Amino acid sequence: MRAGEIKWNDQGLAPAIVQSSASKRVLMLAWMNRESLELTVRTGQTVFFSRSRQELWQKGASSGNVQIVDRIEIDCDSDAILLHVTEAGPACHNGTESCFDTATLGGAE
Repeated sequence: MRAGEIKWNDQGLAPAIVQSSASKRVLMLAWMNRESLELTVRTGQTVFFSRSRQELWQKGASSGNVQIVDRIEIDCDSDAILLHVTEAGPACHNGTESCFDTATLGGAE
């Protein structure tokens, strides 16, 4: 699949789920546009689009916590991206392994 085959939303974005290749844990959710996906494929490191800053950002550019891309998958509807990565440090800007380490809404413990 090519970036042009992805169903981008009205803002030209698609959700990107980042998962650890080693642990299979979901690390974070970010957004990608066509350019960030193409840069990710070309560089082998995750690059996302910041909706608040309206610019591209490479994960780990300032922290050193880069994510090396092992595999990229697209869901069955072609509107979500799954990135399997080898991480070099925490995924979350709070310093936690996953951005989903902060709270639970319920369910089995």
